[in-house]
Amino acid sequence: MLSSPCDAAKHMEFAAVLAKELYTECGRSQPASDALAKGAHALEDVAPEEAIQLYTDACDALEEDGKEQMAFDLYRAATTDKCNATHSQCKAYLIAIIVYLYAHDFQQAEKCYNNCCQVEAFVNSDQNRAASRLLSAYTEGDVEEIKRAAQSRIISNLDYMIIKLARKLPTGDVSAFKMDANDQ
Repeated sequence: MLSSPCDAAKHMEFAAVLAKELYTECGRSQPASDALAKGAHALEDVAPEEAIQLYTDACDALEEDGKEQMAFDLYRAATTDKCNATHSQCKAYLIAIIVYLYAHDFQQAEKCYNNCCQVEAFVNSDQNRAASRLLSAYTEGDVEEIKRAAQSRIISNLDYMIIKLARKLPTGDVSAFKMDANDQ
């Protein structure tokens, strides 16, 4: 018999980690990440710190397998308004947009940005302004403005690996984005 919700939370956390390890052994990062995310979701109310750690581990499982683009929803879950982590949430949104731009997937970056703009905390953030500046530079096909935007203070305050990615922008020919914008 369990003596408290905290005991149940510890067992759930252990089960999620064990499932992740088994899936990882089989080379299946997506189910491994899903197992961690399910465990994290179950823990959100009773053990938010453990839930955040499981969400982070779920993101790491995908990133280690080169599937960073699949981690966006997990980043969002890990930085929910419930955790009063709106600044972290906004940073995660900006990071996702930078990763899409680095992968030279402007459409996904724009789609991600539009989704993020549904969140009030993001709309009023410095991260929104940085993302908007980057996307505008891409839309204009302005390589120099992309480079200047990537040097912004907001981007310089992100994680080191993301800063490195941003400093390499643009990763391809941006003139096609300018033509697409003119067509629309």
